[in-house]
Amino acid sequence: MNGILNIFKPTGMTSFDVVRIIKKITHIKKVGHAGTLDPEASGVLPVCIGKATKAIDYIMGDFKIYETELKLGVITDTYDREGKILAESEVKASCAEIIQAINSFVGEIKQVPPMYSALKVNGKKLYELARAGIEIEREARPITIYDIEITDIKIPYVKFRVKCSKGTYIRSLCYDIGELLKCGGMMWNLQRTATGQFHIEDTINIVDLNEENINGHIMPIETIFKNNIKVTIEDRFVKFLLNGVVVKDRLLTCKFEADTIYSIYNNDNDFIGIADKSIEGVRLIKSFI
Repeated sequence: MNGILNIFKPTGMTSFDVVRIIKKITHIKKVGHAGTLDPEASGVLPVCIGKATKAIDYIMGDFKIYETELKLGVITDTYDREGKILAESEVKASCAEIIQAINSFVGEIKQVPPMYSALKVNGKKLYELARAGIEIEREARPITIYDIEITDIKIPYVKFRVKCSKGTYIRSLCYDIGELLKCGGMMWNLQRTATGQFHIEDTINIVDLNEENINGHIMPIETIFKNNIKVTIEDRFVKFLLNGVVVKDRLLTCKFEADTIYSIYNNDNDFIGIADKSIEGVRLIKSFI
């Protein structure tokens, strides 16, 4: 079994719990998710099975959309409601000031990851260090906030929708908004509504997934490359590409344009992988067989 599941992860469950359940249902060991959701967050969690695990990086690299609720006036060590309260302040900011502060984060910015995250430093996950009472300096990383839509303000609570790049921590965004408003802030609720082309309205709740219905929800690997131009190539060229050869034969190169990624198929219409054309010739970027 190879393919991708668009899973809805409910609150109270870890992303690893989802993977474990799918391993049990499929009896396949090679299963992985494409982007961790915190236990108290819900929403879209693409899960790759078998050969589709090779596509995890491509899914994770796509944009994300979140619906979040920020609570102003409170700072916790985890930047969310699960943590220990470190400080509480009165929220003096007006709605206009709150809107201005939130919108100031749109664009290319640098963000410091929270200590309670799965990022590794010297082989140790940050949350493991945090639980041991160790806090280390984290380097700010470039991220992109493509868009923020504020949907409701009832001070101290603010609801908004965020479209962002890979590597964005919404908990850190909530914390940074609170810092800018000089009252502190933490993430109160979070739901991921999209990871690239995987949308919440198309998900299957993990609690509803079973051996009887799983085949009806598995998408083929090539689904994530549906916008690529499809090229069918001769089996001899397939063999060369799979062996890492850059093919210069004009019978193949004439089917490709530079600076474009293609989905390639063999004569039996089997998806082989993705390829492109350089000055040297046609090369296989990634095999999925």
